[in-house]
Amino acid sequence: MSKAISTILGGAILLTGVASAAQAGGLERGGYNYDLLFSEDRFASEAGVIYVMPDRKIKNARDTDPSDGLGANGSPLLGLGKTSVSETENYTIPRAGVKIGITSDFDCLAQYSQPWGVHTKPGDEWVGVNENIETKISSDEYGLTCSYKFDVGKGYLRAIGGVSYQELEGFKERLVLSPNIFRQIPGLEGFPGNGTGKLELEGDGVGWRIGAAYEIPEIALRASLIYNAEVDLGDVTGTLDLTNLPAPIRPGLAGKVSNVFGTATMPQSLEFKLQTGIAPDWLAFGSVKWVDWSVLNVVGFCVQGTPKCTPDKYATSLDLMFRDGWTVAAGVGHKFNDQWSGQVQVSWDRGTSTGLTTQTDTWLLSSGVSWSPNKNFEIRAGGAVGVLTSGSFGGARDCANQSGQCGTSVKYDFGDDFVSALSISGKLKF
Repeated sequence: MSKAISTILGGAILLTGVASAAQAGGLERGGYNYDLLFSEDRFASEAGVIYVMPDRKIKNARDTDPSDGLGANGSPLLGLGKTSVSETENYTIPRAGVKIGITSDFDCLAQYSQPWGVHTKPGDEWVGVNENIETKISSDEYGLTCSYKFDVGKGYLRAIGGVSYQELEGFKERLVLSPNIFRQIPGLEGFPGNGTGKLELEGDGVGWRIGAAYEIPEIALRASLIYNAEVDLGDVTGTLDLTNLPAPIRPGLAGKVSNVFGTATMPQSLEFKLQTGIAPDWLAFGSVKWVDWSVLNVVGFCVQGTPKCTPDKYATSLDLMFRDGWTVAAGVGHKFNDQWSGQVQVSWDRGTSTGLTTQTDTWLLSSGVSWSPNKNFEIRAGGAVGVLTSGSFGGARDCANQSGQCGTSVKYDFGDDFVSALSISGKLKF
């Protein structure tokens, strides 16, 4: 592959990363990316960071479950009862990888990434505090992916396989019961707690991947298909802190910190990528990705020792009810001279929300530049702007929890909101 195409492709890889991070369907954060494995250099290392700035705004919020208190409207200790708030927090995604050509045909890539995550923080001053004050999930993945090349006609076929170890941790905080309710009970008037509860959890698991690619280096043609298997997190463990609730409200659970457990599985995915040179110093590229987000519906947690795990209404569950995600992207890259190239990409992500999250369709325009002062070093910088499309949250529906329904705590709307992202990375190769 010529140096020109290699430099253009490097920028295209950057745009794939920044677009994936900014669209972030389901719990996706950095996602999976194995493009460094295809580097034609014997040794290549890359490190970078992506900074994403979503601006999702909640509006017209209505507390729809008076049984636990009228949200912040009914609890002066928890704020002013706002009906419009900002939901999202900015976030940073680091990544690093090292590719080594063990032989002329056998390559391996070791990576660190953060594939999954979410951070919503509408706070404690809105009417939906019964649903969410703050939710945050983060992840770390350590992976090894290898490939072996076979000569096939004008090009070669590459068989791909790998394994990874993932760690997840997170928490969710919400109002469990308004203090305006339990302080009306004789003997509880002076209890200082504000009625909130906090669930903290962690889990880990091992995943694997398999795939294939066909390449013709002379024209920069590459078609790849990679399948990532589900990652079973096994027993997800953690604690449920209900010290802000008086013990008589729920004997054995309220008024203390309890050990809890649950189960969760991160989704399988399948991604097809295609690139080809289309003219001297020009490259076209695109991808289609499917992610099985519907495997995550309601993730409930129960107290350790519970004979039959049925999530308690005082325990915090993650009511997601995702549908499968689809992402389609296409772009072009061009080499301007021996040191500079530029790329542009348009992408669409089908939202995973079925009414219990704000993750609707996202449209994104990404652009970036690559600078190579010499053949061994490359710097890439890129950015993206996009639209998070409008929708609504809430409405009772059948879910696998104790009451048989979720989405009953609050309803709200959100409009077309802005999202942007920045990315910078460096690559050392020889």
